[in-house]
Amino acid sequence: MNNASGGGFELPPLALYVHIPWCVKKCPYCDFNSHAAGPDLPEEAYVDALLADLDADLAQVHGRPLTSIFFGGGTPSLFSAKALGRLLEGVERRVRFAADIEITLEANPGTFEQAKFRDYRSLGINRLSIGVQSFQPPKLIALGRIHDGDEAVRAADMARAAGFDNFNLDLMHGLPDQSIEDALSDLRIAIAQGPTHLSWYQLTVEPNTVFWNQPPVMPEDDILWDIQEAGQALLAAEGYAQYEVSAYAQTGKAARHNLNYWTFGDFLGIGAGAHAKLSRPDGSISRSWKTRLPKDYLDSSKRFNAGERVLSADELPFEFLMNVLRLTDGVASELFTQRTGLPLSQLAAARTEAQQRGLLHSDPTRLSATREGQLFLNDLLQHFLP
Repeated sequence: MNNASGGGFELPPLALYVHIPWCVKKCPYCDFNSHAAGPDLPEEAYVDALLADLDADLAQVHGRPLTSIFFGGGTPSLFSAKALGRLLEGVERRVRFAADIEITLEANPGTFEQAKFRDYRSLGINRLSIGVQSFQPPKLIALGRIHDGDEAVRAADMARAAGFDNFNLDLMHGLPDQSIEDALSDLRIAIAQGPTHLSWYQLTVEPNTVFWNQPPVMPEDDILWDIQEAGQALLAAEGYAQYEVSAYAQTGKAARHNLNYWTFGDFLGIGAGAHAKLSRPDGSISRSWKTRLPKDYLDSSKRFNAGERVLSADELPFEFLMNVLRLTDGVASELFTQRTGLPLSQLAAARTEAQQRGLLHSDPTRLSATREGQLFLNDLLQHFLP
C-alpha cells in the first residue's frame, strides 16, 4: 500500500490506449512496436483478441468511465471502419464512456481515403493525429515515409471534409541536413492547414532502429537550438501555445488523452506490446505490459500481461514528476498527494535543492519547472530519484 499519508489518495481518471501494430513499412527512425503489414490484415481476429484482452483488465476499472481512447500504432488507419466500429461497440459495452470522451485515431497521409475517414467520424472518433513529419520530398525520403508533401496537405483537407474539426499534425525537426529555413518552412505549411494541435519534436536516433546502425548526418547542436527557438516563436505568434515539451495547441484544444498521461492519470493498454498504468483503491499503483509480437498476441495462451510491476513508495515521486514536469505550467502541488497518496513533505528536501539550482519554481502551490528546468529536464529529475 503506497498511501503512506493515511489519506488523500483517490483513483485518477481512466483512459484507454489501443495498439494496432501494423504499418505499410517500417520507418528507419521508428523504435515503436510496429511491423510491416502483409496483404491481409487479421482484423477480425485482432479485434476479438483486443476485446478478450480488455475483459481480462475489467477488474481494474473500478466503476470509472473512459475519458479518452487513443488508437496508436503502427498505423491504425490501416484497419477498416467496420473493424474499428465493432471494437468501439465492444469497448463501450464493457466500460462506460464519459459524455465528452475524446477518441483519437493516428493516421498517415499515405493511408487517407476520404470515404473511409467519414466512416471513422460516424463511429464517434472525433480527433485525428496525422503523421506528416515533413512536407519536403528529400526529408521524407530520408525518413522512409511513403507519402509526399502534397499528400500531407490533401490529408488535412480530407480530415476537415470528413467532419474532423479537431486534428493534430505530427511534425519533426532536426532532420538529416535540415537548415533553420527548412524547419520553419515545414512549420509554416503545417500551420497553413489549420490544425488545432501540433506535435513538433526533435528527431532522436534510438537503439534498435536502422538510423542507430546507419546514422544519418544530423544538424549541429547550435542549429538545433536555433531551430527550436525560431520554431517556438513562430508557433506562439500563430496562436499555438506550448503546454508540454513538444505539444502546441490552440485555446482549449490540448490533447486530453496525453494530458491524462502527463498528470499521472490511469490508462488501460490493450494490443500487442501495449502498456498500462493503473491504481487500486488501496493506493497501490502498477505498470504492466502485454505480449509484444502480433503472432503471439493473437495466440490466446500468450496474449495477456507479459509483465507487471507494482511501484514502491520510493519510486512514486520520480514516476509522478517524470510526467507532470513535462507540462510547461506544471501542476498544482496537491495533485502529488491525490495521485500517489504520499505526503507532499516527501518532496521537500529534493524540491529545495532543485529550486536552489534554478530548475524548479519556488511557488509552494505548484510543481513546475523553470525555463532552465524544462531545457534540462533530466538534470531536474535526478533530484527525485529514489
